[in-house]
Amino acid sequence: MNLRRKKRLALATALICGVAAIASLLLYALNANLNLFYTPTEIVLGKKDTGIKPEIGQRIRVGGMVTMGSMIRDPDSLHVEFAVHDSLGGEVIVTFDDLLPDLFREGQGIVAQGVLIEDGRLEATEVLAKHDENYMPPEVAEAMGQNHQKLEYNQEQKTGY
Repeated sequence: MNLRRKKRLALATALICGVAAIASLLLYALNANLNLFYTPTEIVLGKKDTGIKPEIGQRIRVGGMVTMGSMIRDPDSLHVEFAVHDSLGGEVIVTFDDLLPDLFREGQGIVAQGVLIEDGRLEATEVLAKHDENYMPPEVAEAMGQNHQKLEYNQEQKTGY
């Protein structure tokens, strides 16, 4: 093998190794920022088809209804704690240390994003509430077993007759 071929081989090998390193770093970064959606029942019992439960320390999103009478506010800070349930009976405690959305209230559908800190307990970094009385996020509607449909108005409802 002459010197010119050795240089080409070294360059090709370095290029392949560099592309492989960049691809592995990108995959690692994407995997670290992956947020999977779970219902409270899936967090407690695991997914229906696989039985896989989220791991402690994993970033997830949980959706369901805020349990009536479960909200506890700290009077000296923004810390709030509430329970989220679904139609299958699973319940997860969510803690949040920021301002809640204006439309947040008990008995309403929400999606909370955060880190699972212990089994059945989520430390939320973001809480999203539905934006009107007829809309529910598709993930929450599916988890609650409800049809996600657009509200249809006919002419009589618009005019009030």
